[in-house]
Formats: sequence, C-alpha cells, structure tokens
Amino acid sequence: MGRIGIMGGTFDPIHNGHILIGKQAYEEYHLDEIWFMPSGQPPHKKDHIVTDSKIRCEMTKLAIAEYPYFVFSDFEVERKGNTYTAKTLKLLTEAHPEHTFYFIIGADSLFQIETWYHPHEVMALAVIMVAGRDYKNARRTMDEQIQYLSENYKARILRLHSTEIDIASAQIRMMAARGIPLDPYVPQKVLRYIKDRCLYQNYM
Repeated sequence: MGRIGIMGGTFDPIHNGHILIGKQAYEEYHLDEIWFMPSGQPPHKKDHIVTDSKIRCEMTKLAIAEYPYFVFSDFEVERKGNTYTAKTLKLLTEAHPEHTFYFIIGADSLFQIETWYHPHEVMALAVIMVAGRDYKNARRTMDEQIQYLSENYKARILRLHSTEIDIASAQIRMMAARGIPLDPYVPQKVLRYIKDRCLYQNYM
C-alpha cells in the first residue's frame, strides 16, 4: 500500500514552484511517491489555447527526471474530453485500491473548491494537501476554510509549509513572449526545451 501525492495541472509550462511543492509534500508527510499528472483538456482553461499535451508532458518529464520519488503519469492526458478532478480521482482509486491518494492544491483552489465539478467526491476520494497562505480578500482565513470544509464535507485537509515561489505559468508564458529571462523560475532542462522550440513566442 502506497501513500501517493498527486500533483496535477496544465504544466504550461511546469515551473520551480511545482517542484518545490512536490518536494515539500514528499518530505513533510513522508509520502512514497509524487505523481506529476498533466491535465488533458481542463474545463476551466478557456482564456487561452493550451499547449499540445505531448509538449507539456515532455517538459514535465524533463523537470522531474532528477527526483527518484517523482513519477510522470499520463493518466489524464490519455482521456478524451474535459478532465475533471472528481472523475480522475474516482478512476485512480478504482485502478489502484491499494493506494491512499493525497491531492495537492494551492490556496486559491482551496477557496474555490466548492465550485468544482462534484467537490464532495474530490474531498471524499483523497486527502487534500494545500500549499499557500491566507487571501486578503477571502471571507475566511486558511484555517477557517479548512475547518469549514472539514465540517461540511468531512474533508481531510493537510497544510504544506513550503516557501512560496510567487510565479504562475501564465506569467512565464508572457515573459517568454517578451524575451524576459526565465532562469529563476523554470528548471534548466525545461528552459532549454522552451528555447529550442521557441515556445510561447506568440503568447500575448
């Protein structure tokens, strides 16, 4: 039986913040592996064209290659249509009943989770691990939100105490388009991949 962290996202591109949070989850809660799982067609990403899944998968593999406890998973990209977290976790638990899954999210997702597709299933099928800090404009503090979800959904929620890297993939795409160096934010192998293939040059 394994304790498996799930790090999902479009990874467009994967960046150092993703790696840092994955390492923290592994070390702080003694997980066996962290599965990095690029999404297929995320239903909430309608504001821009998501980079082809093969490219996003290649960047993910490059970023995690040096970490023996990080595992690449194509579980979501191989599915057709929108990839909802609730469906993914349901299929994962059916395919791997021997594992306990820990779904890793950021603070923004914790405050938005009730708007997700079947949020009660998400919180029933996995332990939620949340990275980040309180939101200034949120109705609740992080601790209050955790208590609220625990009481109303019987959610099991753990906080990750990691140093935040204040960068998002959208910012990295914009920086690449403007020729701003990405070195502090992206693993070196991913940086070379982006440069060699001139990715995100037309992103504005």
